[in-house]
Amino acid sequence: MNGFFEKLAEVNGKVNSAVWGVPGLVLLIGTGILLTIVTKVFQVSHIGHWFKETVGTLFKKDSKSTKKTDKQSISQFQALCTALAATVGTGNIAGVAEAIIVGGPGAVFWMWVAAFFGMMTNFSENVLGIYFRRRNKDGEWSGGAMYYLKDGLGKKKGFKGIASVLAILFACFAILASFGIGNMGQVNKITLNIKSAFFANTDLGTVGGISVLGLIIGLALVFLGGLIIIGGLQRIASFAERVVPFMAIAYIIGALTVMFINIENVGAMFSSIFKFAFTTRAVGGGIVGTVILAMTQGFKRGVFSNEAGLGSSVMVHSSSNVKEPVRQGMWGIFEVFFDTMIVCTMTAIVVLSSGFINLETGVPFDAKLDDSTLVSKVFGDTFGIGGEWFVAIAMLLFAFTTVLGWSQYGSKAVEYLFGEKAVKVYKVIFVLMIVSGAIMTSSLAWDISDTFNGLMMIPNLIGVVALFPLVMKITKNYANRKIKGKAEEPMLSYDPELQAEAKAKLEQ
Repeated sequence: MNGFFEKLAEVNGKVNSAVWGVPGLVLLIGTGILLTIVTKVFQVSHIGHWFKETVGTLFKKDSKSTKKTDKQSISQFQALCTALAATVGTGNIAGVAEAIIVGGPGAVFWMWVAAFFGMMTNFSENVLGIYFRRRNKDGEWSGGAMYYLKDGLGKKKGFKGIASVLAILFACFAILASFGIGNMGQVNKITLNIKSAFFANTDLGTVGGISVLGLIIGLALVFLGGLIIIGGLQRIASFAERVVPFMAIAYIIGALTVMFINIENVGAMFSSIFKFAFTTRAVGGGIVGTVILAMTQGFKRGVFSNEAGLGSSVMVHSSSNVKEPVRQGMWGIFEVFFDTMIVCTMTAIVVLSSGFINLETGVPFDAKLDDSTLVSKVFGDTFGIGGEWFVAIAMLLFAFTTVLGWSQYGSKAVEYLFGEKAVKVYKVIFVLMIVSGAIMTSSLAWDISDTFNGLMMIPNLIGVVALFPLVMKITKNYANRKIKGKAEEPMLSYDPELQAEAKAKLEQ
């Protein structure tokens, strides 16, 4: 059996290296660059417009973005919060810390680059998601890469068969990733941080080789997760709408406090970020990090955090009550901006301004620093035990909401493959699997989950690249009508009936 697992680890390692290595990252960033060029750098050229039409609407009375128009959909803001719930997770804390430890301060710069181009990848995914969505038998919206692969790419001559296969593969990878990175991996981080912060000196022993404390934490999370997940998207979105803004703002305030306490290091911190983005790191005459390593870590952790290009958040954004595909696409731009440019940057500021990283050499003072506990150590060093508790709670909220968001992704993938009735079975299994993450210690499970998460991007990006002329056309149509004031027939749906329905509501 050990030989089998060793072989499995070897095969998975090779696949993972291809998916999350240079080839996969080139595909991801290359797609973002392509979409940025063909949309004429929409994220910059129309920055005032997309800010005004997304976060700017939250400050308006009777804003449509926060209103639910029917019981079968969620508001635009709820869709954003649910998507952020799934993307703002352990990657924003432990992932960023790992990127800096392994790739050096320069990795932060390349993380920003990945986010800049990723904004237009996420924009395009969500434009296609809204355009190709449809209602299921319960009247709820269903959308995602499966549908724009099948009904978008599949309508091109000679692509019907391959499009159907790609759609099925995407759905399969999404289900497998939902159990791994979207469930057990997050719960495992929650358990480790809770044990470290609150029960460091507590040992309840084991039963059958299983940690009793881990089992208790896992069962508590099963109970909480079950209450929300079984209730469906409406309950998940309602929870996310309340928790995500609170947890993000609290974390940002905490990070800024650390920065101001260490204000004397801020100048050197930013200098180090830009310096090591383009130069090697050397200690004692030996090279410990290259520009390629910094670039790879920054790209990988940036994409892993905001998920732009994976096609995951599209499945929640497609449930929005929005009528204009471009409007939800702009929420996708803001999602990447907030996740990486704001939250991940806050973690980078905490790590780099704290004195744990040598800003002259770009390497940690302590070679044994652990990425999963580095941020906790910084907050503990700054605020004492309260700081460690703060990070543990932040990790709990970040990771737990990620579990909730991914449960919706998996649900939509199951619905596509097996129908609405199978979703109920999936949700029960998903909730019960939470306890596995709390007691499991095998790193192979996480590595395999990471691979499936990355494999989602291949069929998704094939669809996005193949359909970018349509994204351009829909975006130009929106810009002509909403920005330039031209009279044109709106492009709202691939389906004539849904097009007519959306147009009628748009004119109300």
